[in-house]
Amino acid sequence: MSSTALPAARPSVMSGIGLMVLAVLLFTTMDMLVKLAAERFPIGQIVFVRNFFAFLPVTIMILRSGGWSAIRTRNPLAHLLRSGVGILSMACYFLSYALLPLGEAVSLASSGPLFMTALSVPLLGEKVGPRRWSAVVVGFVGVLVMMRPGSGLFQAGALVAIAAAFCYALAVTQVRRLSRTEGSTAIVFYFTLFATIAGAASLPFDAVMPTWSEMPLLVAIGLIGGVAQFAFTAAFRRAAVAIIAPFDYLGLVFAMIYGFLVWGEVPDAWLIAGAAIVVASGLYIVHREAVVGRRHRAALASG
Repeated sequence: MSSTALPAARPSVMSGIGLMVLAVLLFTTMDMLVKLAAERFPIGQIVFVRNFFAFLPVTIMILRSGGWSAIRTRNPLAHLLRSGVGILSMACYFLSYALLPLGEAVSLASSGPLFMTALSVPLLGEKVGPRRWSAVVVGFVGVLVMMRPGSGLFQAGALVAIAAAFCYALAVTQVRRLSRTEGSTAIVFYFTLFATIAGAASLPFDAVMPTWSEMPLLVAIGLIGGVAQFAFTAAFRRAAVAIIAPFDYLGLVFAMIYGFLVWGEVPDAWLIAGAAIVVASGLYIVHREAVVGRRHRAALASG
């Protein structure tokens, strides 16, 4: 065995991984609280509190990014489009938590990267090779496995979770477009703003007055979601996507743990097998994107 020591990881990379793990844990904690809240409160009201109370951590993000100049934009319509798709995705995510066991809802929603890869071709003009297309196909087979062929293929909750993943992928493609001219702080701020307005618009039609004992639950959803967004954004500033993106799949583990501890949910073999296929496909897509990215940078450097 060689005595040569392996080089230590750069502090920025390690902090990026730590922030990503923290963000995933916080987002999954928020998901658990949303499922609890959905037992009493309508989805529109939860969308409102999720974003209204997130303004505190978002304001901190703005101040750390240079003040209110960080949210100036020349493309408000693009922010509106991105926010519209993102709000629909958030509402579908929250509804799926109400309809399905938490671990199952999060596992089905983990198909988002598969949709992102497929949509990047028609919407962003990106090139996807046969290996990544094969990974997408295999990943969708994993989704079908989780939907339990023959028993729950068209179950409403499963279809809502898939719709959430699809809308999330659409939102990410819009973020990629926006990021060419807009900063991440502005993107987060305008999404939070528009989502708060959309949630507030639903309140006159369908809202439940919370008791004082229920208020901490609703406030926690917003604060935890906002802090998670802050950690998520900071993680991608400190390390490459290919390094930290795989840690996003820890959300499946956290969701299954919460599901077991809070509701006594035990994942069956179909869910575990399907989730494993989706995760493996997603990790392979991340790996191939990293390889393609390195080749592209090398070609630019040699040219």
